[in-house]
Amino acid sequence: MAKIDEQLFSDIYFTPEQVIYVHDGETRFGLKQLEVDDAQEFRDALEKAYNGRSSYSMAYGSTMYRVERVVTLTGIHYSARRMPRKTPDVARLGLPEAVTNHLISLNRESGLILWGGPTGAGKTTSISCLMRKYLEREGGFAYTIEDPPEMPLDGIYQSKRGGLGLCKQTEPDNNDWGESLKSALRCRPRYILVGEIRTPDAASQILRAATSGHLVLSTIHANSVEDALNSVIKYAMSSDLSEELAADLLGRGILGVIHQKLQGIKTMFPEVRFVFANPDPTVADQLRICIRDRQIALGTLMESQAARMYQGKPLFRDPEAG
Repeated sequence: MAKIDEQLFSDIYFTPEQVIYVHDGETRFGLKQLEVDDAQEFRDALEKAYNGRSSYSMAYGSTMYRVERVVTLTGIHYSARRMPRKTPDVARLGLPEAVTNHLISLNRESGLILWGGPTGAGKTTSISCLMRKYLEREGGFAYTIEDPPEMPLDGIYQSKRGGLGLCKQTEPDNNDWGESLKSALRCRPRYILVGEIRTPDAASQILRAATSGHLVLSTIHANSVEDALNSVIKYAMSSDLSEELAADLLGRGILGVIHQKLQGIKTMFPEVRFVFANPDPTVADQLRICIRDRQIALGTLMESQAARMYQGKPLFRDPEAG
């Protein structure tokens, strides 16, 4: 038998009965049992890395894993996702080229880029890859808040413009996302990456950061582009913001929303829908107006923007060009 590091899989499940399962690669959801020589060593490593939190990171062999530890009726169950050794280039994620190019072009803007989708759709991978690209192009200081950190972003980057980029990855203190975001803002970063919007305080602080000169990237569980936007407003309303103020801040701060899910069986690829706001806040913009008016029905706008992008046309016309 072989070692775990030598096997091809993305997710691995270690049951209380000491049985390992991975996806079978033949069907969309089916599993198969995996037998390896180092099963006990792997379980020991999972338990040793446990830090009292249900979600944590673990290094095993040459691979990093994002681990979820849960107590079931029969004992401790571990679900672990294998993470890349290096954050991939955003151009290799399989997103439409026009969408990738537009996202990269936002590297000098301020505001919020929001990535929605179901669990396991690659949302955090996508925003991490985009963050890497920004640091390589522009440099500057990036601050991430993740639970746990998934992609290896921490470190120094040599930017194409000659300066350096610096990224520091952090975890929320005592699971307090709002307070961790306040701490991030006091560090005056150019970029902020929040692994997931999961608390009202986090939503409120993200909206404030996006409207105060920072470029913020975050993810949220959502069934659609519209659902992602509505969820941010609802989260923020549960904090210290009224619905009107939450919608106003989101309308002013939004740069773009991408909804992503994975398709395929043996080879997975992202399927995305998207909508973007004009980066120039002085220009009247349909997306911003819809959000502020809480009339978030964006099907026609998304179709129009997708058609322009895929035809190679500029998404937003230069007002000086008439």
